[in-house]
Amino acid sequence: MTSWTAVCEMDDLLPEVGVPAMVDGVQIALFRLADDQVLAVQQRDPYSGANVLSRGIVGSRADVATITSPMYKQVWNLATGECLDPVGKDPVDLRTCAVEVAGTQVRVSLG
Repeated sequence: MTSWTAVCEMDDLLPEVGVPAMVDGVQIALFRLADDQVLAVQQRDPYSGANVLSRGIVGSRADVATITSPMYKQVWNLATGECLDPVGKDPVDLRTCAVEVAGTQVRVSLG
């Protein structure tokens, strides 16, 4: 059974602006896309070690929503966590979290 944690209200999230959150002691980065889909990945940038991914740049490659690290500019697929551009380093994928919107409440499961 999936364990969900209420994190915020949908109106707390601005489109294409990341928000950090803590779920069961784990820092995550939440992103509301322009189509109101909400996605979550780990907050820790695996290349710099800093908890900054919520401050990254939301974008896209073709039809894939992406996040670009504010530190060294690596790019990841927001839905899968796959590293799309490691900027000359070995690719490291991000941990993703399941997100559901129940009414107006955004809930996250670490899986």
